[in-house]
Amino acid sequence: MAQEVVNPEEQVVLGEEIDHVRVITLNRPRQLNVISSKVVSLLADFLEKWEKDDSTELILIKGVGRAFSAGGDLRMFYDGRTSRDSCVEVVYRMYWLCHHIHTYKKTQVALVHGISMGGGASLMVPMKFSVVTEKTVFSTPEASIGFHTDCGFSYILSRLPSHLGEFLALTGARLNGKELVAAGMATHFVPFEKLPELEKRLISLNSGDENAVKSVIEEFSVDIQLDEDSVLNKLSIIDECFSKDTVVDIIKSFELEASKDGNGWIGAILKGLKRSSPTGLKITLRSIREGRKQTVAECLEKEFRLTMNTLRTTISADVYEGIRALTIDKDNAPKWDPPTCDEVDDSKVDLVFQPFKDNLELQIPENEKHRWEGKYEHSAYAAPNATEIAK
Repeated sequence: MAQEVVNPEEQVVLGEEIDHVRVITLNRPRQLNVISSKVVSLLADFLEKWEKDDSTELILIKGVGRAFSAGGDLRMFYDGRTSRDSCVEVVYRMYWLCHHIHTYKKTQVALVHGISMGGGASLMVPMKFSVVTEKTVFSTPEASIGFHTDCGFSYILSRLPSHLGEFLALTGARLNGKELVAAGMATHFVPFEKLPELEKRLISLNSGDENAVKSVIEEFSVDIQLDEDSVLNKLSIIDECFSKDTVVDIIKSFELEASKDGNGWIGAILKGLKRSSPTGLKITLRSIREGRKQTVAECLEKEFRLTMNTLRTTISADVYEGIRALTIDKDNAPKWDPPTCDEVDDSKVDLVFQPFKDNLELQIPENEKHRWEGKYEHSAYAAPNATEIAK
């Protein structure tokens, strides 16, 4: 297991029980509430316990500091790069947990301000109610560092209007709170200053009745009006470009649109797209496209294969080079291998999508009566000879 830097005294996730309400607080503000192995384990323990607890009706989740959650702990992945499958436990547990969040049996409300990116946003979007503010910032920037859109987002993004999902996954473009509501990835927009009072009201409601919860949130929520320059007002261009069959064709089409008058907004986004990992872009595009025909469970099973193959550098070590350039050396000058999309062999991309042996797949229970089975500790990866089994 990769070593994560966590103060043993630090309570990285707080769980509070208030009559029929449960409050989860992501509590690593200095680390932007990134998701570590300990965070995932605590979240899973709380959610399983409370789903099975008849006295639990409503669950609130929030973050401390200027972030809801900035996603996975990239340094943890980087530090584990020299040891095969050092991060398999946190990856397995997180994707398994994502399925349970999507299918949770109690009413959940995410109170989201600040950064909500990548895997962090998987604790927001699937909730019955997700409340955002003018300070909320969302993105899925994984492809830019040689990774892929994961934690269920190949399912979520593939179901957005038009080809907005491909656009967000490939470019890592940011959406604000208003845009999240307009795109259907958040349910309500509440001014930041009203968020503490909303939390108090939901706790005092002391009920998980969906209509009652919705009514309370709507007392605080306001109608949204997109800014004139919002990317959601550019869907015709996004659809034209990001409907193309390949990454190369998408970039060519986007370049053509960038040359037209009035499309100055494309420049910075296009620059970021062209600087991203070619391997990461190709894997991500295919994953989103496949996601349109897959269930949540199938998307998570696929993402598990992609992540394990990516961390194992099955076809490229770009993910570690991307993390190095972004968070370790911070030179923002990654050297991708291969360096261009044309040089990324499609047959090699096929390799990372290939199913594992049945016992090495992410084990998502099909039987609702046993929905909390399939945990990491009962998987082949937790066996004493797991390294040999996984080869």
